[in-house]
Amino acid sequence: MEMIVDLASWAFILAGVFFIFTGTLGMLRLPDFYTRLHAAGITDTLGTELLLIAMMLQAGWSIVTIKLLMISLFIFFTSPTATHALANAANAVGLRPFGVPEADLRPNKTGDA
Repeated sequence: MEMIVDLASWAFILAGVFFIFTGTLGMLRLPDFYTRLHAAGITDTLGTELLLIAMMLQAGWSIVTIKLLMISLFIFFTSPTATHALANAANAVGLRPFGVPEADLRPNKTGDA
């Protein structure tokens, strides 16, 4: 049983590293703020959650698992909210997406996205 937990843990670690690496490449290669923000949001949420799941598997049923679960829930709710707030703030100050014609952008009269 311990070997199965170790293999599952390694699978989550590798998946988390893959998403973090892919997001890092996205941060370097994507053309504008919004697409880079999307890559950072995916990296921050999914990659971190996968790594935390791997750590929970390794910790077993203990107080450490409860702490990791609380960290996981905090990241799950705050990371997408922060990403949305950054995108909304960028839109409110007039930062426009790369390659989108002005006619395709809807007017932003209230400051909300």
